[in-house]
Amino acid sequence: QVQFVESGGGLVQPGGSLKLSCAVSGSIFKIVPMGWYRQAPGKQRELVARISSGGNTNYTDSVKGRFTISRDNAKNTMYLQMNSLKPEDTAVYYCNKATIPTKWGQGTQVTVSS
Repeated sequence: QVQFVESGGGLVQPGGSLKLSCAVSGSIFKIVPMGWYRQAPGKQRELVARISSGGNTNYTDSVKGRFTISRDNAKNTMYLQMNSLKPEDTAVYYCNKATIPTKWGQGTQVTVSS
C-alpha cells in the first residue's frame, strides 16, 4: 500500500510563500504521474498541480504562475513551492497519484490570512 506523508504547511500572509513536501512510500513513485490536491471547507478536492515521471508539469489556472511542483525520485519526495499566496489558497493540501488516487494521507494545512 503506497502511503503519503505531507508536511510544510502553516500560516502565511497574503503574498507570502510556503514549500510543501510529500514523502511517498513504494516504488511506484518513480514511474507514475503525481499531483498535489487541495480541499477547502465546503469545496470539493481539486487537483492543482501535476508532474509526470519525466518531469512534465501542469497546473490549474488558479495557481498557474505561482506554484511549482517538483519531484526528487532519489528521495521519493515531491514538493510544491507556493509563491504569491492568496487567501483563496487556504486549504488542506494532499499529495497522491495524479491518475487514480489511492488512500489519502492526512494532508497539511495551509492558511493564508492577514
